[in-house]
Amino acid sequence: MKNNNQISTIRFVDSNKNNLQFFSTLRKRVDEYFRENKISKHFNRQMIIKTVVLLSLYIGPFILMLIWPQGWLVAMLLWLVMGLAKAGIGMSVMHDANHGAYSSSHKANYWLGQTINLVGGSSFNWKLQHNILHHTYTNITDMDDDIESKATMRFSPHTKVKWYHKLQFIHAFAFYGILTLYWAIAKDFVQFSKYTKNGTNKDSKAENEKTFIKILLSKLVYLFVFFFVPVFILNISFLQILAGFLLMHFVAGVLLSVVFQLAHTVEGTSHPLPNDDGNIENNWAVHQMNTTVNFSRKNKLISWYVGGLNFQVEHHLFPNICHVHYPDIAEIVKTTAEEYGVPYLENKTLSEAIGSHIRMLRNLGKLPDINEAIA
Repeated sequence: MKNNNQISTIRFVDSNKNNLQFFSTLRKRVDEYFRENKISKHFNRQMIIKTVVLLSLYIGPFILMLIWPQGWLVAMLLWLVMGLAKAGIGMSVMHDANHGAYSSSHKANYWLGQTINLVGGSSFNWKLQHNILHHTYTNITDMDDDIESKATMRFSPHTKVKWYHKLQFIHAFAFYGILTLYWAIAKDFVQFSKYTKNGTNKDSKAENEKTFIKILLSKLVYLFVFFFVPVFILNISFLQILAGFLLMHFVAGVLLSVVFQLAHTVEGTSHPLPNDDGNIENNWAVHQMNTTVNFSRKNKLISWYVGGLNFQVEHHLFPNICHVHYPDIAEIVKTTAEEYGVPYLENKTLSEAIGSHIRMLRNLGKLPDINEAIA
């Protein structure tokens, strides 16, 4: 983020009445869908079952290893299952709850949102990065942290190209595999400091002191449960626990990163810059349609597992609606977009989306800095 005032100065400005009417009409039609079908915009039976299954597949294998120590092969398989469940919890349970979409109950959303602590994260930082920065300023360089250059990776055409970026389409997936491990150990502290300094975190000093203590304690408890209990209390091999822990994080890191990248870092998405007045010359809803892509909408298994994040268009327009409803409202969104001449971006299959992401990474690795080219 370039300065402390940037968040407060960027606005979405669009005088195109067609664009303004698009989202107004869409909201009425989506509201009408729920009203006519007499269903809630929040959880249903399917969502409850999914939550129980994913939490069980994450907690169950670990408890099994504690009460009945396994050999290396079985143990690694159990850690693998935990990695799959860990990513599933992040995409399907924590994500909806921290958007306030899981339930109409604030308390239910709060406690289900705390499942992020089970997987090593912090809901406080996540809400700032995801709900505020990413959802408001999608694909806007220096505002959306999700496209910030990280280590050897470049996700925006408006940042400087380094020589090593030309290989990022090859090493990207190895890099993705360490992201949840970094998140569990250091990222929350880095983000907490960053968001406090740049003004994204608007809490008082006293509130931030309490928040920092909560984050620190949650990390200590997380590491205590995964390492101290099995190694020092139950005498399970440290190397086995370490290997399994790293495997779990690698699996979850790759899955979470790839799923989120397939929504924004693929061909066809735009990366607009503010004009001289600090405004984005577009309607917010149309901006979301230009920067967000769906994938595998017809694949029910993928939709179940990734928590509807293959319906990112619907999610960005209606983040307060539980993802179990996205397949049903997707046709409403697509039809309305076509009616108003607004793009509805999607890749039909998972393989198409991954291929598009790889090509996008390769292109970003060789494109010049647009700002320098203009200058």
